[in-house]
Order: sequence, then C-alpha cells, then structure tokens
Amino acid sequence: MDTERPAFRATDRRPATPAEAKALASPLRLRILRLCLDQALTNKQLAERLGRDPGTVLHHVRTLVATGFLAPDEVRQGAKGALEKPYRSTGKSWTLSLDNDVVAETSATQAMLEAFLAELAEAGPGAVHDFTRLALTLDDDSLKEFETRLREIFDDFAARPPDPGGKTYGLLFGMHLQAGAGQPTGSGGVNS
Repeated sequence: MDTERPAFRATDRRPATPAEAKALASPLRLRILRLCLDQALTNKQLAERLGRDPGTVLHHVRTLVATGFLAPDEVRQGAKGALEKPYRSTGKSWTLSLDNDVVAETSATQAMLEAFLAELAEAGPGAVHDFTRLALTLDDDSLKEFETRLREIFDDFAARPPDPGGKTYGLLFGMHLQAGAGQPTGSGGVNS
C-alpha cells in the first residue's frame, strides 16, 4: 500500500461548485475516491475491485479527474509490460461544504449512505468494528462546540499517513435534526 496521503484540513471548507456537487452525488464515485485515497489504482483495478465494467468506471474516473477529486499518478509498467495510468484521490472532497444547496446536500447525503452500505455489504459479516447511535439536545453554542471538537478529531486522523501494517476502516458520521426540531444551524462536508 502506498502511504502518501494528501494534506487537507476541513477547517478550510468552501462551498462546492455545481460540478463538484454533482460529482459527489454518485455512490460509485465516492467508492472510487475511497479506494484511491491510500493507493494509486488504474481504471482496470478499480473496475475489478468494484465489480463493474471498465468503460463505466472510466466515465466516473474522468468526471472525478475533471473536477479535481482524482489526479493521474505517474504512468507505470504493469506486470505484462503494458503501461498503466493510475489515479489517486486528491483529498479535495474533505474540504467542501454542500449545506448552501439543499438539492446537492440531499443527493450527496444519499450517495454517502449508499456508498457506505455497499462497502459494508462488501466487507461481509463481522466487519463492523463499532456502532453507536444516540440523541443529544443542544443549544446553538453546544452544537457549535460539538461540531468543532469532532472536526478537530476527524481532521487530525484524516491528515495522518496510514499506519504501517494498519487495517483500513470506513467511517460514516451523520447528525440530523429530529423531525419537528426546526431548521439546521450546523454545516456538513463529504469525506472520501
């Protein structure tokens, strides 16, 4: 596994452009970003890992490259001598916010949930390491403190290089208002 991970901090979040929001609204694209975070993979490798047709995957790879979420890595020689073009996640998705566009946020949230469920199903029985569900009643100041502290933890671990010999874990954190609780005051982003 390659260990070069892009440096990024969610504290520098900016609103996603319409093209970026659209690119993040696909569960398959989110899975591609996750797979390419710690290692550069070719289109063929991605198609094999995802059980998809290489042509379909290439369309998604090109969309991610065009929006800056994936970047081509150095061309390399494959096992049979052919040249391969691998891609690596830039980490850009971690620095974007979608909360100014309800449609984009809803699409990206649905894509994140679908990607997470697909990854969980692929991992198989016994893959869940921890699962927590709770409810909190917070005023605006406590909500801001909670979000800030969580982001600090997420940013710290997301910016670290992979541990040598470590296992890869997926994490999905979602926080929502309960029905009838009013309008949201927090902000959100996408991690791939």
